Amino acid sequence: MRVRRLGLLGGLVLVPIGALLAAGCGGGGKKASSETTNTAGSGTSTTITMPAVDSAVAAQVPAKVKGKTLTVATYATYAPNEFIDNHTLVGMDVDLAKALAAVTGLKVKFVNTPFASIIPGVASGKYDLGMSSITDTKAREKTVDFVTYFSAGSLFYANLQGGPVITGLADLCGHSVAVQRGTTQLADATAQNGKCKAAGDAGVTVHVYPSLNAASVAVHKGVAQIGMADSPVAAYITTQSNGQFKLTGKPYNTAPYGIAIAKGSGMAKPVLAAVKALMSDGTYKAIVTRWSNTAGQIRNPQINGAIN
Repeated sequence: MRVRRLGLLGGLVLVPIGALLAAGCGGGGKKASSETTNTAGSGTSTTITMPAVDSAVAAQVPAKVKGKTLTVATYATYAPNEFIDNHTLVGMDVDLAKALAAVTGLKVKFVNTPFASIIPGVASGKYDLGMSSITDTKAREKTVDFVTYFSAGSLFYANLQGGPVITGLADLCGHSVAVQRGTTQLADATAQNGKCKAAGDAGVTVHVYPSLNAASVAVHKGVAQIGMADSPVAAYITTQSNGQFKLTGKPYNTAPYGIAIAKGSGMAKPVLAAVKALMSDGTYKAIVTRWSNTAGQIRNPQINGAIN
């Protein structure tokens, strides 16, 4: 796989869509295993220990799933949560998926697929799980079940030089915005466009891109004035941009990320038990710390915990 980094947008990467990336886990064994990876594209390596099988959690896995390799769908353009670094799929969600598989006694492989296809793919049974910074919403819960595991809001970023100061959605009136297809930020910007016009103000010009990488390039080139992304991702974009971008405003609409699971699959309860086990044994904290995401860690995972 050829991977090309954008010089001015350090942590953002272009990857071939649909590339299949397999990752073996220590879940089938009875001993914990460890692995070393680069942290958030920084070039520094850290080691994290994958947990041993938790017999109580593994016992909850449906018989039809035991011994199976779970297929996890993700869209690896959303650093530091899931992205490609040195030809390798890495990130917070990747580590968590491996740890979940390990504690349940299963193995896992990842499929890198466009974000908008993840939930339909999980619902149809094409993928066993979806882990790709997916916000758990009541609308999405009509299609799949979720197990919550993290909390994030949405945040704005702009070019450091000449970029507007945006403190909230209402400030978007009269501005242009770049967002990734299928995200809550697209829904928010589109809704705000209607609100602006209804109030007699200039609308929001919404530019929609297949990846956050493309959206950020559009902001950098001035095609759009503002970029929008989940708060940990927007923060990562700015820190990796070599001074090209700035954050503007504060996170809004904080909501849980959820692991997407097909309804009726019998996997929601074991996945919830696995998340709780990872929180209890310290693996969860180690992973969110590795990817500088401690601000979003939660203590009470739930099945279908959408706020709105």
